[in-house]
Amino acid sequence: MREGTAARPPAWGLDRRNRTDRRHRVFWSVLYGSFNPRRRHPARRFDDARFHPIDWYSAPLLAVSIGILLLSAADAFMTGILLLHGADEINPFMAVFVYRSVATFAAFKMALTGVSIVGLVFLSRYRFMRVLRVDLVLYAVLVIYFWLIGYELWMLQHAGGDLSVL
Repeated sequence: MREGTAARPPAWGLDRRNRTDRRHRVFWSVLYGSFNPRRRHPARRFDDARFHPIDWYSAPLLAVSIGILLLSAADAFMTGILLLHGADEINPFMAVFVYRSVATFAAFKMALTGVSIVGLVFLSRYRFMRVLRVDLVLYAVLVIYFWLIGYELWMLQHAGGDLSVL
């Protein structure tokens, strides 16, 4: 061997590309990553502006997310009861669904709420417009849903509705 040249690695010339690609095992990766999370913090360098997803979120975010979903289902239920008592849907986007079929309305509402919650949880460690933390938006949505359910109960009570239906 000449001076200044490195020895060849022992596996020189072997093609390692014939192994199975681990990126094609989606179900296994999701299952394994759910019980063995590696990314608990967004990045080592916090001044880096790139997006750094994590795969482990805090327990309060799970509780808030489940609370929002349950209150959204309660809102859909209360909307149906209020419509039976003569109320009108004031949201023009949801009115299209609620007057056609209450089941379609409820399914669309739950799907839209679920997808939105997943997106907000996924971005929970970031700031909206570099000002407002996204996880605080989830807490605000939970508080707004509590207020909305209270308001719907108040409307049902003052509309002469029987609260024993609930």
